[in-house]
Amino acid sequence: MKTKNITAIARKEFYHLLRDFRSLYLAFAIPLLLILLFGYALSLDVNNIETIVVDREKTDLSRDFIRSLEASPYFQIVESPDSMSAVINALDHGRARLAIVIPVGWTADLRADRKTTMQVILDGSDPNFAGISNSYISGFIARYNGNLLAAFLDRRGMQKINPPVNPQIRVWFNEEMESRNFIIPGIIAIIVIIVAALLTSLVIAREYENGTMETIRSLPIGAGEFLLGKAAPYFLIALTDVLIAVLMGQMLFGIVMKASFWLMILASSLYITVALTLGLLISSVTKSQMTANQTAILITYLPSILLSNFVFPVTNMPVILQAVTKIVPATYYIDILSGIYLKNLGFAHLWPDLLVLLAMSFVLALLNYLVLRKEGF
Repeated sequence: MKTKNITAIARKEFYHLLRDFRSLYLAFAIPLLLILLFGYALSLDVNNIETIVVDREKTDLSRDFIRSLEASPYFQIVESPDSMSAVINALDHGRARLAIVIPVGWTADLRADRKTTMQVILDGSDPNFAGISNSYISGFIARYNGNLLAAFLDRRGMQKINPPVNPQIRVWFNEEMESRNFIIPGIIAIIVIIVAALLTSLVIAREYENGTMETIRSLPIGAGEFLLGKAAPYFLIALTDVLIAVLMGQMLFGIVMKASFWLMILASSLYITVALTLGLLISSVTKSQMTANQTAILITYLPSILLSNFVFPVTNMPVILQAVTKIVPATYYIDILSGIYLKNLGFAHLWPDLLVLLAMSFVLALLNYLVLRKEGF
C-alpha cells in the first residue's frame, strides 16, 4: 500500500469537497443546526403542565389548594372557568393538558373530617406526557393529604404516624434528571452518521455516474488505497464535527464529560470508521447517487435515531426490534458516550462496546475491499 496513492485520492476528494458547496453545508452547517435544535427544542422533561381549575367552592381551603398547585414548578394554571363546558373546550383545543374540578361540598367534607373527592382529567393524547403528569398530580395530592392528616392528628392531640417504610431516594449519574444531559451526547452519534455515512455514500457512486471510475481502475491503485484515500477527508471532517459538538455542548448547555476525553476520541474514531465504511459500501454497491443517498438514510440515519436507545428505550420495543438494535452501530456508541458523559466509566467497563465497533469496522472494510476487487481493482 503506497502513501502517495492514498494522498492523491484524498487530495482529489478534498478538492471536490471545496468545489461542492452542498457537501460542505451538509458537513458543517447541518451538524451545528442539529446541536442547537436538539439542545434547545428537544426536551423529554415535563414542566409547567397547562392546568385548568374549576373551583365550585371558592373557600379559603379551595383557594389554598389552588395556590399550592400554582406554586409547584410542574403546574401552570392557565384558566379558572366556572363551567365544565369551558374545561372540555380547553382540553379539546389543547389550551390545557390537565383539569381539576373542586366540587361543591368539598370544604365542608374536609372540615368535618369526612372523605371527599376531586375530579382530575388528563389529556391522554400523548401517553408519555399523560403518564408523567399523572404521577406529578398524584404526588402533589398525596403531599396535600399528608398535610391534612397531620393537621387532623394535631387537632386530636395525637402524634404524627410515621410510615413503616421511609425510602431514601438518590439519583445517580444525572442528578438534575434533565433529558438534555443525555440528548446532547446522543446527538453526536447522529451528526457522525450524517457526515460520515450519508456523505461517503455518494463518493464512489459519483465516480460511476461521471464515468471516471474506468479511468481510476486503469491507474496503479489498489482497492485499499482507493478506500483509504476516499475516506480520509470525511474522517477528518467527522472528527472535527465531534469536537465542535463537544465544545458547543459544554459552552452552550454546560454538558461536561466526566470520564476520559481521549477515550471519547478513541470511541469516536471507531464509530466514524464504521460509518465511513458503511457509507462507502452502500456507494460501491448501488453505483447511483440518488439510490445511495436514499439507502443510506434508510440503513444508517433512521436506525440511529429510532433503534439506538437514543430517543426510544430499547427495552420497550418488541423482541424482534430489540434484536435489530444489536446491529445498529449507534447503539454501542451512544452507550459509550453515556458512560463517559454521565457515569464516569473507563475503558475497563466500556471495552465490550469498543470491541463491537472495532469488529464492525473490520467486517465492513473487508466487504468494501471484496466489492472493489470484484470491480477490477
